[in-house]
Amino acid sequence: MISNLNNYVIFHTVAKAGNISKAANQLYISQPAISKAISKLEEELVTALFNRSSRGVTLTEEGQVLYEYVERAFDSLNMGEENLKNYKELGIGHIRIGVSTSLCKHILLDYLKDFIKENPNIKFSIDCHSTLNTIKLLKNDDIDIGLICNTELPKGIVYSPVKEIHDVFVASPEYLDNFYERANGRDQYSFADELSGNIKGNIIPLLNSGLASATHGDATDQGADKKSRDNGHSSGVSASTTIHNSSNSGMSNISTVNILEGSNLMVLEEANVTRTHVDEYLRSQGISCSQVLEINNMDLLIDFAAIGMGVASVVREFAHEQLSSGVITELPLDTPIPSRSVGFAYSGMKNQSTAMKKFMEWVGV
Repeated sequence: MISNLNNYVIFHTVAKAGNISKAANQLYISQPAISKAISKLEEELVTALFNRSSRGVTLTEEGQVLYEYVERAFDSLNMGEENLKNYKELGIGHIRIGVSTSLCKHILLDYLKDFIKENPNIKFSIDCHSTLNTIKLLKNDDIDIGLICNTELPKGIVYSPVKEIHDVFVASPEYLDNFYERANGRDQYSFADELSGNIKGNIIPLLNSGLASATHGDATDQGADKKSRDNGHSSGVSASTTIHNSSNSGMSNISTVNILEGSNLMVLEEANVTRTHVDEYLRSQGISCSQVLEINNMDLLIDFAAIGMGVASVVREFAHEQLSSGVITELPLDTPIPSRSVGFAYSGMKNQSTAMKKFMEWVGV
């Protein structure tokens, strides 16, 4: 059919003009060339398409059937060209983004808010997945771009960082006060026993599990705004530095290591880049935690720390509001958890749509 496309153009023009001479003028080719093209098409279809007379040409019954299909085909082509023109002139497009729920809330929304105002004709589909699943979707061309934490990527995937984040440990002042009391021999009990009887679903008590046995898994990533703190840690206090309990002047001094090893440490799931990053830090510092609670959402980690359920591993930038209000307190670390970057990942082996090019320029990648 493709090889006959020019002949179909001639057929369509002659049928509309009803005259070979008029069609020749419209197409800027000779009458013999038109007659030859029509004859060739009739031979290939083994069908007479035109009735010829001194007045011109008219379609045969079979020619009329073919003409209706050719007319619809050319109408579709014209519509396609018009829509393509509108895509460019009106900024029409569709972008598919893969992102974790926390990165979506704390980073992506800020980018989308103003971009959508400037480009109202570009539609978005948001798929919330872990980083590894986002990368798989990207590799399979199921999404156009992903917002992830920096991690190992397959060949052909390009990563462009846009934000820096800092992992920290936090707890409520009330929880720390209670910890001081328990550490000094008052009311020893297991928070894990209490929690396991009241909270189900997203929290998994792991008693005496030891982070040294934690495996490296998938990557659900959390990101945050670089504006918060540049040095990535609280100054001048090490992981083993003594913390003084001002509300209990008679109490013994407690170190950050004492708190991390003796508290209920709430962390993300093992199949998570953030969890892997924090586990590696704890191992490097020789810190072994006996009670670990796994939670699959960063915002819940912050909320649970705020109500005094334990010490939580969170991204500082995500918990800025709670830290500023004093609802939770950051445990000081002289050797900070290494900072990480959050960025956009996309295929470097495909031509990006006009909409994607606009978005990539907007986010600076």
